[in-house]
Amino acid sequence: MLNTRMIARFSSIGDRTVKTILFVLCLLSAAAAFAQNIGARNNQPNVYSFQSTSAHATYAPMLQEQSVLPNSTYWSAQGERRPSDFHQPDEISLGAAARELRKQREELKKSRVVWINQ
Repeated sequence: MLNTRMIARFSSIGDRTVKTILFVLCLLSAAAAFAQNIGARNNQPNVYSFQSTSAHATYAPMLQEQSVLPNSTYWSAQGERRPSDFHQPDEISLGAAARELRKQREELKKSRVVWINQ
């Protein structure tokens, strides 16, 4: 059985205390977030210095070509092949494809076994 004094006592503590605790919790959370932001701020400008090399813009004769392939007798090729390298099936007309599809559907309709679920 519930004690009516205990219910009355908890309800008298209720609203004002809960609101105060919630307000203090929000205030502390906002202060902590603001403190994190202050530590990250820096009013000093970031100065970037790039190295300058005068040799980048000068003219020079082109070098001899160099092979990137290894010096060996084994050759291996990878990559895509042209579609013309493969046998292409003969194209069938749209009407012939439709007739074939109709014939397959008619064969499927004529089922030999009839299942009856009981």
